[in-house]
Parts: sequence; C-alpha cells; structure tokens
Amino acid sequence: MLVQLLTYTPNPEQVVAAAARLCYVDASIEHLLGQSPEQAAKLLQKILDLGHFSVLEHAAFSFGIEGISRACSHQLVRHRIASFSQQSQRYVSHEQPLASVVPGSIAAQPALQESFEQHMQASHELYLELMAAGVPAEDARFVLPNAAATKLVMTMNARELHHFFVLRCCRRAQWEIRAMAREMLRLARQAAPLLFAGAGPGCLNGPCPEGSMTCGAIKDVRAEYAEL
Repeated sequence: MLVQLLTYTPNPEQVVAAAARLCYVDASIEHLLGQSPEQAAKLLQKILDLGHFSVLEHAAFSFGIEGISRACSHQLVRHRIASFSQQSQRYVSHEQPLASVVPGSIAAQPALQESFEQHMQASHELYLELMAAGVPAEDARFVLPNAAATKLVMTMNARELHHFFVLRCCRRAQWEIRAMAREMLRLARQAAPLLFAGAGPGCLNGPCPEGSMTCGAIKDVRAEYAEL
C-alpha cells in the first residue's frame, strides 16, 4: 500500500483561523490573514475545543492511494463528503497478471495462500478468455475479485477527515482501511499539526464510542496515536 499527500490548501491552519476569526471578531476581509502564528494557534485551539468544526471545511487535502483492494475502496467511497477518482476497470484492461491484496490471515497459512493465488490466476485467465472472445472489458471485469488492487485520488476537507479518522482509525475498523487511515493521519499531522493534533479514533478524547463492542485497549490506542 502506498499513501501520499499530493496537495492541500496552502497554509491550511491560517485559512481555518481566518475563517474562525471572521466568526468571532469584527475584522475586515483584507485583515483576516493578519494574525500572528501565536494568535492563529490560540484561535485554532479554541474552535477545536468548542467543536466549531465548520470552519475546517475551508481546508482540503488530496491523497494518492495505490495498492489497496477493491474491497477496501468500496468501503472508502461510503464517505460521501469527498471526491474520488479511481482507476477504471472498464477502460483500463488487465492483460498482465492481476496485482492483488492478500489478507494476513490467509498469507499466514501457506496452503491457503497457494489456493488463493490459484484462484486469482484462474480469475485472470477467465478474464483474458472473455476478452479474447470479444467480450468488452466493462463486462469481462465482472469476473475480477475483490482482492484486485486498485489506485485512486481522494480529496477531503479537514472536517470530514476528522470524522473519517474517528471511524477508520478505530481498531474495530477493517484492517486494510485502518492502515490506510493511519498513514493518512500521519501525513495530515505533518502538513497541519495544529488542525490534526487531536484527530484519530474516537477514544482519544473520550470514552470508547463502540460501547460493548470496544476493543478494550484504550490506553494502548492513546499511546499509539500520541507517538504517530
């Protein structure tokens, strides 16, 4: 899996602080960006503490993601406040052997991994057979498995990223999207450390939101994300 932060709103923390300042202070538009870094940081902390997350929507972050499975990307697009551009199986044919994502639970058992690889190979051979018979790629792709690797570009604003991290950094999230979300958070913290200092699974800033379904490792989770 490869996750890269391709681009983001220039000076995202200044932009968010400027939007917040407009809400709380009688300042003109031309002077909104005139805050010192210390003033902006103080205001950012205030709005994050208050939960005034609407101003975070003014900062957007675009990620390039490669080597995740179609099973993972199907989960990802459920986050509807985002923009996605995914490599098409309709227009991009797969003449070469399929790149696939192998779950660790399968890779840990050599006999099962061999059966998995045989299944992937059989799927690819059937795909090629359909293509050779004149079946269009948009129909031949129906035999491709969820394990098939894909790549995409995704853009989210900072508010939706906070929500995304709450859900997908949780240890109860599916392992593949959790690994992707964790790397996205690491990159987001590098780009905007004040905006994302407290971002992560829901148990970082309160009790576990999973209730009786909790993983029971809240101290370990908090330690993990404090060091991210």
